[in-house]
Amino acid sequence: MSAVLNAPYTVDKNPLDEWLMRREWPRRALAAPPPSSTLKPVPGDGGFPLLGHSLEMLRLGIDYAMERYRTHGPVSWANAFGVRVVSASGPDATQAVLANKDKAYSQKGWEYFIGPFFNRGLMLLDFEEHLYHRRLMQLAFTAERLSGYMGQVGEVVRAGLGRWAVREGFPVYPALKQLTLDVATKIFMASSTGADADRLTRAFVSTVRAGTALVRLPVPGGRWGAGLRGRRMLEDYFRASLPAKRASDSEDLFAALCHAKTDQGEVFSDDDVVNHMIFLMMAAHDTATIATSSVVYYLGKHQDWQARVREESLALGEAPLTVDALAELPTLDLVLKESMRLVAPVPWMMRKTVRDTELLGHHLPAGVFVTTLSWINHMLPEYWTDPYRFDPDRFGEDRREDKSHRFAYMPFGGGVHKCIGMHFGTYEVKTLVHELVRRFEWSVPADYEVRWDPTALPVPRDGLPVALRPR
Repeated sequence: MSAVLNAPYTVDKNPLDEWLMRREWPRRALAAPPPSSTLKPVPGDGGFPLLGHSLEMLRLGIDYAMERYRTHGPVSWANAFGVRVVSASGPDATQAVLANKDKAYSQKGWEYFIGPFFNRGLMLLDFEEHLYHRRLMQLAFTAERLSGYMGQVGEVVRAGLGRWAVREGFPVYPALKQLTLDVATKIFMASSTGADADRLTRAFVSTVRAGTALVRLPVPGGRWGAGLRGRRMLEDYFRASLPAKRASDSEDLFAALCHAKTDQGEVFSDDDVVNHMIFLMMAAHDTATIATSSVVYYLGKHQDWQARVREESLALGEAPLTVDALAELPTLDLVLKESMRLVAPVPWMMRKTVRDTELLGHHLPAGVFVTTLSWINHMLPEYWTDPYRFDPDRFGEDRREDKSHRFAYMPFGGGVHKCIGMHFGTYEVKTLVHELVRRFEWSVPADYEVRWDPTALPVPRDGLPVALRPR
C-alpha cells in the first residue's frame, strides 16, 4: 500500500487494503448552508452502511487520510465509528479550527472517543475551565521543576538501558515503552512500578486503544470493555496513593499537582488530581515512546546521521545530560524534529462544533465532529521539499521548512491546547537517544520498512526489531 502513495510507513499488503483504497463512494454534501449564505456545503460520503469508513481508517491510517485529502480537498466529511466526522486537513484548515476565534470548536469531540477513559483530563476541558486547570497545572512545569525532573530522567534511563539484553532482532518498542513508563512513574510519582508495571502498561494500552473501538459497548473480549477496566485500574492505583502525596513534600509531579495553589487560593480537588495524573501519565510515556522509536528507526536506516548524533553526545563526556547541555546537541535536535514530522506522535485531534460556523468557505453546522490531521500537514509537498524523505537538514537555520506555515509542523498540537508537557517530553526523548547512542550501535536491514499500526497512536506492529550491539 505504501507504493500507492509513497507514504512514510507501510501497512501489511493485503487485497483488502487495495480494494479499500480504490473503492469509490457516491459523493454527497454534509449539510446545506442557509438559503441566504454564500458558503459551500462540505463534500464527502458516508462509506459502508453502519461501518462507514472505519475499516479504512483502522487499516490504512495516514494513507487513507492522504487519499481523502487529494480526492475531496482540505475539508470533507465521512462516517466512522458511529458518527459523522469532518476532516480539517492542511495548515489553513488546521489553523482555523485550533485558533478557534469564534469559539465554535469544543473539546467535546474528544469525549465521544476517549471521554470514558480519560475523563476530565486537561485535553478534554473547554474554554475558561481549561484555562483554570492549565494555569494550576503550569505550576508543575516551571523551569525550576523541569531542571529538577531532568536530573532524575538520566538516572532512570541509564539504569534501564543497563538491563537491556542486546541481540539481533532486539524489539526496541516494548523495551522503550517499559523504560518511559519507569521514567514517568519516577518523575511523576517518585516511585517505581515494581510488580504493578505489567498491569499499568496493559491498562494504559487498553485505554488508548479503546477510543477507536467499532463496538462501543463493554462486550466480552471487546476493546471498549478493556478500556473501561483499564480506567478503573488506573483510578484505583492513583487514588490509593493520593493521601500520602497530599501529606508529602516530595518533588514529583503528583505531589506538585496536590500542592498547586494560585495566588487566589485555587487548588485541585482529589478527583482533579486523579484525572490529570491518568491523562499525563498516558501522554508522557506513550508519546515519548513513539517519538524515540521513530528516532531509533531512522537512525538505524541512516548510519551517517547516527554517527553524527553519537559524536556530539560523546563530546559531552560522562556527566548526565542537563537542560543547558541540550544546546550542545544540535544534530540530535534536527533528527528528533524530522522523526516527529515523519511519524507524528499524536497524528489527529478532535473537536465538536457548538454552533454553526464557517471553515475555509464551507458551512459547518452545530453538533459535528471535526478532526485536524497534523500528520497530513507534515507530509504536504506544498510546504515540505520531498516530504517522504528523511532529511533533518530541512530544519536547519538556512532552510527552516517548518516556518513555511504556522501549522505546517505541529508535533505538539497547537492553539491554547498545545501540549503542556512538550518541553519535558522533548528533554526526555533527547536524554533517551543521547544515552542510547553512547551505549549502543544499531541498524536495520536496508530493505526493512517499519509498519506503523494506525489503530490509535502510531506504534510499530512488529515491535521494531533492530540489530543492537554494545559500543
